[in-house]
Amino acid sequence: MADEAASGETSGAVTMSLSGRRVLLGVSGSIAAYKAVEVLRELVRRGAEVRVAMTEAAQRFVTPLTFATLSRQPVLSDLFTLDYDREIGHVAAPGRAHLLLVAPATAHTIAKFAHGLAGDFLTNIYLAATCPVLIAPAMDADMYRHPALQENLDILRRRGAHIVGPARGELASGMVGPGRLAEPSEIVRAVEALLLARQELAGQVVLVTAGPTQEPMDPVRFLSNRSSGRMGFAVAEAARDRGARVILVAGPTEIAPPGGVEVLRVGTAEEMREAVLARCDEATVVVKAAAVADYRPARARGVKLKKQDAPLRLDLEPTPDILGELGKRKRGQILVGFAAETDDLVANARDKLAKKNLDLIVANEVGAADAGFGVDTNRVTILNRAGEAEALPLLSKREVADRILDRVVALLNEPPRRRGRQGR
Repeated sequence: MADEAASGETSGAVTMSLSGRRVLLGVSGSIAAYKAVEVLRELVRRGAEVRVAMTEAAQRFVTPLTFATLSRQPVLSDLFTLDYDREIGHVAAPGRAHLLLVAPATAHTIAKFAHGLAGDFLTNIYLAATCPVLIAPAMDADMYRHPALQENLDILRRRGAHIVGPARGELASGMVGPGRLAEPSEIVRAVEALLLARQELAGQVVLVTAGPTQEPMDPVRFLSNRSSGRMGFAVAEAARDRGARVILVAGPTEIAPPGGVEVLRVGTAEEMREAVLARCDEATVVVKAAAVADYRPARARGVKLKKQDAPLRLDLEPTPDILGELGKRKRGQILVGFAAETDDLVANARDKLAKKNLDLIVANEVGAADAGFGVDTNRVTILNRAGEAEALPLLSKREVADRILDRVVALLNEPPRRRGRQGR
């Protein structure tokens, strides 16, 4: 099974109008601030009215004059300046905005948001905002990986903030890793997704599985895989944003699941099977993105196995075929499977598509450093029920999730009789 938001240009992207939408663009002190200029240009080109708020540090990288010229409005930076017809600026600005976008958001700015500090114009805007908030982090890789930063992002997610990126790539320090600001095109798409929220899945129930399973050998050890849950979480988040009620069955992961969805935590493949089968009849769409262990120890020891000089023999038995069971019992649901392969990607995926009675299968070749397990990007091939394959470029996992759901929506709009064989 394949697992798994944040760079890459999307081929054939459709430009949508943001006419009448008001965006507050917060820019904090990162070398990536120059990319915020391109974000501003694209938003204005799509018809949005954009007002820019800059921190003092941001002004060391790009001058306020640049943003004022392109937005055709003065830049907000002085906390004590009256604005908007002599109103208090940091109160009036977020009250009029449809979206607060912070790009780039430094580790310092994210920490201030998470802990409610309000020492400058941008942090005051964040605390006063009642509109949706979209945050695009940008920092060095070690800073991004730090537990404090990850906890702060989790706090913001739980409060309803949307996060786009960061991407993995070359950083200002010369390092290569996560922390690079998402590409302007991806940030703009995230803005469009929030301001032009599509509700094609309103009234649908989407069941998503994510993450690995852990199959115990003894009280200490278990068999598992490298799945992080990112891909399944991205699907759950994207389905939520399209109006679906989402049930997320998640194996053990180190990242926080998206807010606004029902989360059922499981450990083993058997536990995942029980949770999925107990709720699958509620679902109109099932997306099996979890990397379920294919084998488990035939007998888990009740005491810790001691290391010995002799080789250890471990008898394994197959775990339940959850996807196969769903394929046999489905009655009109859309069933989407994943396939992680090391060779013959399309042929193996096509075989699994037919055997499991799937409507779609998402296949990716594991082993690439920038795609698959443990990273924020993925490169997949999607096959429809006829076995026709479409290879996608490297995309963020959220973008992959949206591409999958585009195809799910198309299937839901078909007459029921065209949805393939409906079980036995």
